[in-house]
Amino acid sequence: MEYRQLGYTGLRVSALALGTMTFGGRDKFAMVGETEVDEARRIVDRSLDAGINFIDTADVYSAGRSEEIVGEVIKGRRDEIVLATKARFAMGNGQNDAGLSRRYLLRACEASLRRLQTDYIDLYQVHQRDGLTPMDETLDALDTLVHQGKVRYIGCSNHSGWHLMKALGISERLGLQRYVTQQIYYSLLNREAEYELVPLSIDQQLGILVWSPLAGGLLSGKYRRNKERPEGARQTTSWGEPPVYDEDRMYDIIETLVEVASARGTSPAQTALAYLLGRPAVTSVIIGARNEQQLIDNLGSTEWTLDDTERARLDDVSAPQLIYPYWHQAKTASERLSAADEALLRPFL
Repeated sequence: MEYRQLGYTGLRVSALALGTMTFGGRDKFAMVGETEVDEARRIVDRSLDAGINFIDTADVYSAGRSEEIVGEVIKGRRDEIVLATKARFAMGNGQNDAGLSRRYLLRACEASLRRLQTDYIDLYQVHQRDGLTPMDETLDALDTLVHQGKVRYIGCSNHSGWHLMKALGISERLGLQRYVTQQIYYSLLNREAEYELVPLSIDQQLGILVWSPLAGGLLSGKYRRNKERPEGARQTTSWGEPPVYDEDRMYDIIETLVEVASARGTSPAQTALAYLLGRPAVTSVIIGARNEQQLIDNLGSTEWTLDDTERARLDDVSAPQLIYPYWHQAKTASERLSAADEALLRPFL
């Protein structure tokens, strides 16, 4: 297992992280998985044996049940694990039972600590932005949690580039803890993060944590053009993430992925994960598993790397179109680009 620095910190985490949205199976999360304690313990044991030291969860996953299961199965080995969780979404029906207000965040953190059966969270992430709460209030609350010793580092998830840069600017201006990571959706099917979020991470030394690297299972190899979708798969339910806007393009990417994987003798899922592990600024790719066998296959992605030809094929079929102002930058500013600029523009120069 490879270990990487978690953004601009001294913390080292495994290149693969174990995601636990499949733990619990309550309400809509049953569409993702229904893993309970015994199977979860086997998955965590196998992950730790393979060198994974990073586990990600969230309070909203199965209405807290995912955190409860994680807390149960990591008993006695808490200090071996870098533990991340998230808050923002509704955990009750009241007016103040969601969001990123000071009142809510302090209460949400305490509740997560109880469910996780721990006295500290290594990485506490805001799960989405809250447009009604001033950012300085949110960041001050997170700063308080760090100074109380309940949280070690803070991160964000699902922010746009300008929201994230605004937050970093507020932290610098007020002397508050700054986000060290952003957790984002990023996959071969959807590379929009390369417009702003990846260059921003390079420039600001943020670590990228990738959620849904297999695009909700679409890159698993089970979905093929002109074939009926597998029964029970997430994309046959009302889950709706990630959205698919162009099915022909999706199947072009899947077919190239399957060809590259077949030629190498690996699975499409492993190959899609290996692609992301080689992208700029990516610290850790979060893998989830309904069962131990899925986990074993995903773990294989760290045992090899794509060669230049294989990566170029996948790059070409999945490349995002340059939108303004990026096509203009590629055309007129190519002699004075930063490393962050080149993360997007290099293939177009």
